Amino acid sequence: MSAEGQVLIGRMGLAAIVAAGWRPRAIGGLTMGADPVAYAIAAASWGTELVIDAFSVRKEAKAHGTGQQIEGNFAAGAEVVVVEDVITTGGSAEKAIAAVEAVGGRVAGILAVVDREQGGAGVLAKDGRQVVVLTTASELGLKALEYTGG
Repeated sequence: MSAEGQVLIGRMGLAAIVAAGWRPRAIGGLTMGADPVAYAIAAASWGTELVIDAFSVRKEAKAHGTGQQIEGNFAAGAEVVVVEDVITTGGSAEKAIAAVEAVGGRVAGILAVVDREQGGAGVLAKDGRQVVVLTTASELGLKALEYTGG
């Protein structure tokens, strides 16, 4: 969440979206991990040909207030990109996708900053989803650790 990190991730994420050929109106994912990534990309998009707003997906709808599961700049029927900070099992992206599609959103693809190479990207791709990652655990020189769900 450093200022420098926000600028770098925003620029890299926006470039990856453009390279994938996606034209989303918004970007977001399951709070909290996706939030800083989505907001950085939205900020980087301002002043470009492709302005992308951001939204957050709650783990469940609030029982008070608006009672919505999706908060921010999201409109039913809009094309969006679901974002992840790290893909491990793909579960967070699946929850965000389900929430977006339940209210009429259309998912262009999934963008992740880091793929831990634990099978999550493959799970999402099996559902016919295009998954784009900025880097992998191997590329970062990180030893893959078995995910235990904790």
